[in-house]
Amino acid sequence: MMLLETEITAKGQTIVPQNIRAALQVAAGDRITWQLNRDGTATVRRIQPLDSEYLESIEESLAEEWASSADEEAYRDL
Repeated sequence: MMLLETEITAKGQTIVPQNIRAALQVAAGDRITWQLNRDGTATVRRIQPLDSEYLESIEESLAEEWASSADEEAYRDL
């Protein structure tokens, strides 16, 4: 395992080291996703363009289907 350290700017930005970009196969304009784990660590991975399109379409359909006041009332305590 290799540890690399970078600094976070006042705007919340950081540099992703070149060897990490290469391992993730990402370049300028690509998208990544962060997963916060229960142990306080984070996992990052590259999002495939198809993943983004699929997730956006699911989000839209769920928002339309589950957006009524009856749904809010039924699932409020979950």
